[in-house]
Amino acid sequence: MTGRERPLYILSQQPIDPQAEQEIIDSIGEVYFSNDSFDMVQHELEKLPPELNLQELEDYRDKLKRQQAAVSKRVADLILEKQPSYVKELERVTALQTNLQLAAVICTNARRQLNVAKAGFTEASLGLLANQRRRQLLTGLLKSLRTIKTLVGELNSKLQDTLEQIEEQLDVALSKTCKHFDVLHYTKVQMAYTLLGKTQTAMDQLHMHFTQAIHNTVFQVVLGYVELCAGNADTKFQKMQYKDLCTHITLDSYIPCLMDLCKALWEVMLSYHRTMQWHEEQDKQETTPPPGWFIFPLLTVDRSYVKKKLEHGLSRIWQDVQLKVKSYILGTDMSNFKYDDFIVVLDVISRLMQVGEEFCGSKSEVLQESIKRQSVNYFKNYHRARLEELRMFLENETWELCPVKSNFNIAQLHEFKFMGQCRSPSVSPSRQAASSSYAAQEEESLFQQYVQDGNPFEMHIEEKEEETEDVLASNGYESDELEKSVYQEYDSDSDVPEELKQDYVDEQTGDAPLKSGSRETIRSKKKSDYCLNKANAPILTNTTLNVIRLVGKYIQMMNILKPIAFDVIHCVSQLFDYYLYAVYTFFGRNDMYESSGLGLISSRLRTTLNRIQESLIDMNAGVHAPTEDRKEKVPSPHLSHLVVLTNSETLYGLAQRVVATESLAFLAELFESLQSHLDAMMPAAKKPFLQQFYSQTVSTASELRKPIYWVVAAKAIDYEQMLLMMAGVKWDIREIMSQHNIYVDVLLKEFEQFNKRLGEVSRHVRIPLPVSNVLWEHCIRLANRTLVEGYANVKKCSNEGRALMQLDFQQFLMKLEKLTDLRPIPDKEFVETYIKAYYLTENDMEQFIKNHREYSMKQLANLVNVCLGSHINKRARQKLLAAIDDIDRPKR
Repeated sequence: MTGRERPLYILSQQPIDPQAEQEIIDSIGEVYFSNDSFDMVQHELEKLPPELNLQELEDYRDKLKRQQAAVSKRVADLILEKQPSYVKELERVTALQTNLQLAAVICTNARRQLNVAKAGFTEASLGLLANQRRRQLLTGLLKSLRTIKTLVGELNSKLQDTLEQIEEQLDVALSKTCKHFDVLHYTKVQMAYTLLGKTQTAMDQLHMHFTQAIHNTVFQVVLGYVELCAGNADTKFQKMQYKDLCTHITLDSYIPCLMDLCKALWEVMLSYHRTMQWHEEQDKQETTPPPGWFIFPLLTVDRSYVKKKLEHGLSRIWQDVQLKVKSYILGTDMSNFKYDDFIVVLDVISRLMQVGEEFCGSKSEVLQESIKRQSVNYFKNYHRARLEELRMFLENETWELCPVKSNFNIAQLHEFKFMGQCRSPSVSPSRQAASSSYAAQEEESLFQQYVQDGNPFEMHIEEKEEETEDVLASNGYESDELEKSVYQEYDSDSDVPEELKQDYVDEQTGDAPLKSGSRETIRSKKKSDYCLNKANAPILTNTTLNVIRLVGKYIQMMNILKPIAFDVIHCVSQLFDYYLYAVYTFFGRNDMYESSGLGLISSRLRTTLNRIQESLIDMNAGVHAPTEDRKEKVPSPHLSHLVVLTNSETLYGLAQRVVATESLAFLAELFESLQSHLDAMMPAAKKPFLQQFYSQTVSTASELRKPIYWVVAAKAIDYEQMLLMMAGVKWDIREIMSQHNIYVDVLLKEFEQFNKRLGEVSRHVRIPLPVSNVLWEHCIRLANRTLVEGYANVKKCSNEGRALMQLDFQQFLMKLEKLTDLRPIPDKEFVETYIKAYYLTENDMEQFIKNHREYSMKQLANLVNVCLGSHINKRARQKLLAAIDDIDRPKR
């Protein structure tokens, strides 16, 4: 076996010189002993050279084996050297273990012997002594008890009688706390029941007394009013049931009786609330009772029972209250109540429901349902009467301006006061302070506010109406300073100030008509004196104010009674619908709209008017019709015979038309400002109705200006005369003319006369800029279309004739622009394009016919016929006329 094949154990068996062995060990690198996780194999592999030599590898391997053998031998020598010490120490440990086991056995035996001694001597002897002493004591006690027993019988019967009397007196004392809670009195009563050990019984009795107190209280209150109103009647009301008794309340005594009823019920609920507070405070108190007071502590079971009983009693007490008030509410037909009286009833019941919510967290479904039934019944009759009243107002309305102050806003009206105090920036600082203090007070619950004295239902009697502001301007004027301002003919209708878009208008006798003397005085003043508060005061009529007041009343009712919010908003929308329909019927209905081709009534406005007519207007008034159907509709109003719309001097009732349309526009702005409030009150499922009402109806109010003022524009200028004069003009001239035709001057004089009359009307009624623009736009548009119609009637025309047409039209435009600020001039291109079409070639003419559908078939045909012979031949004429006929065929 060669050295290359020699195994490790052979190398280790070979004797090695100690010095050589030490040298081998020292030759081992320190890295091998650096840490336990050292990877020797990896280390050796990394040390290999790139090019391997077998002989070198084997020599290196033998070196490593010798190092390993030296280390192994050194370890074995160290183990053998320490072996005797190890054996000796192991023997000592074994001996110690044996000694410990022996000691444990000795201790166990000692403890067992001690226990035996204790049981045998100490406990047995002492137990016998204790039993003997107890026996002697019990024997003496038994003799004493036998003596006492003979004396208890008679005492027991006397104490039993006394106890029954005490319980009766306690029950009476307990019942007194139901109406007027007194802490000291109730504490004594509870202390007595605690001493008797009848805490649970006391709770049962207490709830029975509260139920009885509610019944007795309401019966006595209602009975008192019934007997007072009945006088000397022989009817025995005391024997009646409460529900029947409620039907005998008269209308005059209804609200005072309701007030007293709620006050009395409040006292009962307040007593119950304070009773609960007393028990809660007793549960929290851990202090000792006052000296001389001995109280047995309530058991945990009793405390738990009392707490549950009181909490359960909350809903029972409130349910009894609701049922009693419900019987009272439904016992009288309220459909004939005055509005203010009905609002008071709603407000009282609303306050009572607030009490119920704070009392037990109830939503008062019983009260809500009963008051909803009465409200729906009342509101249907009320709304029907108000619509009839509105029709009467409209039929008697002369559409004269109702002059109001510049600071007019709906917060000044009594009907909107409930909203204005919290939203109007024009409220005085003193009122704002009062409002803020009231809001802070509202943050406290009613039971906290009136825990000591007072009553939440006294406010309705004690509240006094605040003095309200006069919304009418005296004789139509503001202050002297405002009278000095010079009236400018067409003022911008940035008319309605921002505050009107967010505020609300307050009660005053503002719907009194203006005195005729005052009106005549206004009309006689000079031009510089016609102020009428042009920049701020909105254009209103007495009927508009009446509608605004009605809206305020409806919203107030909706605010108090949210369950009928949708019904109220629907009725509010009908007020606006009827006013809009009346304005359209009086001033805007005309069969010539469609033929004018001006698109005066949009599809949206037409849809709205049709909807109002179908759903609200009774077209069969005076004719026998189903009763139920008639109830939901109102006859169409008729314009007052005092309103004259045929006088050319007044521009066919322009002043009345302005007042009507602009009052409607103001009403629409008012509705826009109320949208967020109405939306907040509307049930989520019904909000699409409100959105549709605003998008389809309110927003169309301003669109009525076009058809209403078109009637004025169509009659204010004599367009037929202009057509006749144009027909007399010779257009087939052969030379360029430098002078325009006389019909242009006549037309311009018509416009000057129109402008003059417009100024005269504006002396009495402010004409807002949008109205002025619509009037001028209609007049100019009709004039331009009349020009085109006149040019279309020409049988023969030369190029020079077309140039004369252009000259006439340019002269008309130049003079017209001096009369009006309206830019651009409406339908200017309509005329110019038609005149220039004369010069078009055959192909261009065909394209012109297809692209310009705004011209009538007659106008297009005339254009082709006039061009015949100049630059269009007969064949081209037939082709163009056929193209015109193709365009007209779908219309037929």
